[in-house]
Amino acid sequence: MTITSDDVRSLLDADADAVLVLLEGRAQVVAGGDLDDEAHRGALQVISRADLVERTGGTDLSEHELAEQAGTLDATVAELGG
Repeated sequence: MTITSDDVRSLLDADADAVLVLLEGRAQVVAGGDLDDEAHRGALQVISRADLVERTGGTDLSEHELAEQAGTLDATVAELGG
């Protein structure tokens, strides 16, 4: 699994403009303003914090809900070939 519950939790705990990305096969939470810098060039944007909060209805998710979201995001990335 590329995207884990910990990655989802990190995104929810991050600043409002944060984005979960895949870079060199690893999931990372990146500030929105850093997406265009050299260190993150070529990163695949998976989901923004705002979109995740909208999708889940909030930031207080159970371990089960975190795992569910991670599984869904991981499957989506796999379908894209990420």
